[in-house]
Amino acid sequence: ILNGKKAALQPVRDAVRALRQGGQTLEVRVTWEQGDVERFVAEAAAEGVERLIAGGGDGSVNEMANGLVQIAAGKRPAMAILPLGTANDFATACRVPTDPVAALRLACEGAPRPVDLARANDRFFVNVASGGFGAAVTADTPVQLKDFLGGGAYTLMGILKAVNFHPYECTIRTPGGETKGQMIVGAVCNGRQAGGGQQLAPDARIDDGLLDVVTLRPFSVADIPEVAAELAAAVAAGAMPWRGGRWVVRQSVPWVETESTGELPVNLDGEPMKAHRFRFEAVPAAVRMVLPIDCPCLCPSQA
Repeated sequence: ILNGKKAALQPVRDAVRALRQGGQTLEVRVTWEQGDVERFVAEAAAEGVERLIAGGGDGSVNEMANGLVQIAAGKRPAMAILPLGTANDFATACRVPTDPVAALRLACEGAPRPVDLARANDRFFVNVASGGFGAAVTADTPVQLKDFLGGGAYTLMGILKAVNFHPYECTIRTPGGETKGQMIVGAVCNGRQAGGGQQLAPDARIDDGLLDVVTLRPFSVADIPEVAAELAAAVAAGAMPWRGGRWVVRQSVPWVETESTGELPVNLDGEPMKAHRFRFEAVPAAVRMVLPIDCPCLCPSQA
């Protein structure tokens, strides 16, 4: 199921041809408008297709996953990824090959493994839900700028947005309790990175039944060195839990709820949402996914 914007790429056409010549039965469906992915998934499942490949970026992976969870578990095809997006954060963290031939070969020949999805209210996501400032940056980054600068566009837009940014007042609940206060950015992570390579949860696993939650509290220009040090410590800390310090807080939980005084903008793998209340929860073993045998995002017993 190929993102229509990528259908004319010659490397993709060459890769499909190479796999077919190698004996694989590979059919292509190209999206045109919203809802095509979920429709193609339903049609494929009804026809008994056993494996689907999401050809696109993190948004295409998200759409396929949301289509798959609507199929009865016993008839649900496995999914694989052909990374063709701007950042490909989920595929990159999972070490899915960027070469189209290698990616399609893995997709056709690799063994599917059960992995978790995450749910935000009634919508599923595969990789990361970013809230507050991070969601505004991703939602407002012009497509042309993303295409020109790649993942670096997110960093540039972040700098521009920071000048006029106002923190969000939030209540955050987890199995460990409730906290209230201001938040600049929050991320609920099933995967490890977002925003064009930003390592938000460097030790997250996609088959552990847990979500890694990261929050960044408001800070001034004078606090930037300390904030940077805490962010570096968060990345270096390794296994959860790591509670962070004055500015950065990380924890690993099966669910988290947020409630904000105004609508909180949230971005689910590129899909914007807004609500006063969110419940995020891990959905263990929701889909089967074809990933490299050395995928670092799987628990050691599964990798």
